Amino acid sequence: MNNIRNKVVIITGASSGLGAATARHLAKLGAKLVLAARRADRLQQLVAEISAHGGEAIAVATDVSQREQVANLAQQAIERFGRIDVLLNNAGIMPMAPMAKCRVDEWDNMIDVNIKGVLYGIAAVLPAMQAQKSGHIINLSSVAGLKVSGGVGTVYSATKFAVKTISEGLRMEVAGDNIRVTTLYPGAVDSELKHGSSDQEAAAAMQAFYEAYEIPADAVARAVAYAIEQPEDVVINEITIRPTRQEF
Repeated sequence: MNNIRNKVVIITGASSGLGAATARHLAKLGAKLVLAARRADRLQQLVAEISAHGGEAIAVATDVSQREQVANLAQQAIERFGRIDVLLNNAGIMPMAPMAKCRVDEWDNMIDVNIKGVLYGIAAVLPAMQAQKSGHIINLSSVAGLKVSGGVGTVYSATKFAVKTISEGLRMEVAGDNIRVTTLYPGAVDSELKHGSSDQEAAAAMQAFYEAYEIPADAVARAVAYAIEQPEDVVINEITIRPTRQEF
C-alpha cells in the first residue's frame, strides 16, 4: 500500500536542494504538495515541472522567519486541499564562522530561520492536525545537532541541537494524538547550505568538505518518504543519513 498517495505535504525551503528533491520524489508517489520558500520564481518553476509530470502542487512564497507568513502557508494548504497531513520543516541556513569573529547578525538569522522557523511551522499546523486526529511533523536537524561542529559551526550546532530538543519534546506531548514526529540528521548532502558562509576561511573549508563527501539530495528525499510511508500506528522517530565515508 502507498501510504503517501493523496497526502497533503507542506515543504519549506522547497526552492532548491533537499526540499526540491523531496518535492519531486513525493510527487511521483502521489502526494499533494504545498511548496514554500522565499524565491517565488523558483517555486513556480518546480510546480510547473511537477504538474507537467502529472503531479499536483501549489507554491506559497514564504519566509519562515515571519510567523504570519508561515500561518498563511498552512491556511493556503487547508483552503486548497482541506487538510494537512505532513509538514517537512526543511528551511535552514548555515553561515559558518568561528565565534570569536562575533558575526552576531548571522547568529540572529540562524536563530530566526533554524529555530523560530521550525517553531512557527509547528504552531501553524498542529491545531489542524489535532482537529483531524492525525498528522506527521518532520524536522530537519543535522549531524551537527548530534555532535558540536566546533571551530566554525558552534552556533549552527546550537540551532540544530535545539531542533532535536523541540522534536523530542513535541513527540512526547502528541504521542496520544495520533500525530507522528520524525527528526532527520543529514550529513554532507548536496544543497545550497554549503554556500552560506560569508567568512572566507569557513566558506573554503565547507566547499572542500562537501566536494570530498557530499551525496545527492535525493538520498534525504528517500528517507523522508520512508518515514511517511509507514503505517499510521508506526513512527520513525529519528534518521541519521550521511555519506558512507563521512566520519563527523
